[in-house]
Amino acid sequence: MNEGLIPRRYAKALYKVALERHQDARMFDLMQNLAQSFDLNHQLQDIVANPFVELSEKTKLLTTAAGANAQDSTFADFLKLLAENRRVPLVHQIALSYIDIYRRANNIRRVQVVSAAPLDPAVEKRIKDLVTAHLNGGSMDFSATVDPDLIGGFVVNIDNERLDASLRNELKEMRLSLLNN
Repeated sequence: MNEGLIPRRYAKALYKVALERHQDARMFDLMQNLAQSFDLNHQLQDIVANPFVELSEKTKLLTTAAGANAQDSTFADFLKLLAENRRVPLVHQIALSYIDIYRRANNIRRVQVVSAAPLDPAVEKRIKDLVTAHLNGGSMDFSATVDPDLIGGFVVNIDNERLDASLRNELKEMRLSLLNN
């Protein structure tokens, strides 16, 4: 079966259960923490996929990575289900699918701004205001990073949309224009 289909199905089921228990927002936070832990520590995937690591150790590790506590019964039930069905190695993909499902259900758009230098707070506010107007009522999950290779300007990514107002892009377009003439 398709590796993308299985995580998506588990994520949908988890979302439905979390929604029924009014824990969907908390589960979203936990899944974001878990996904970030996998992104920051690439060995985590090797550990959860290793058949020689005890299941109880994997569960403890994933609970810690997600920042879950004793009150997060839905998360504990989720890990138990994954263990019973031998799907623990898919937990990272399931977390990413859950995040996507939650964002779509709650009209949350992922906005990433990459600039050549750290953004001035006034400029950041202006960009956020422009993006908010563009979203027509949706909310955003905003992040800003610095990439000196842009030389100047910024790039705004809104889900699959991209606005490239960087000096690097302008120079590239100028070069292409000169080559085509």
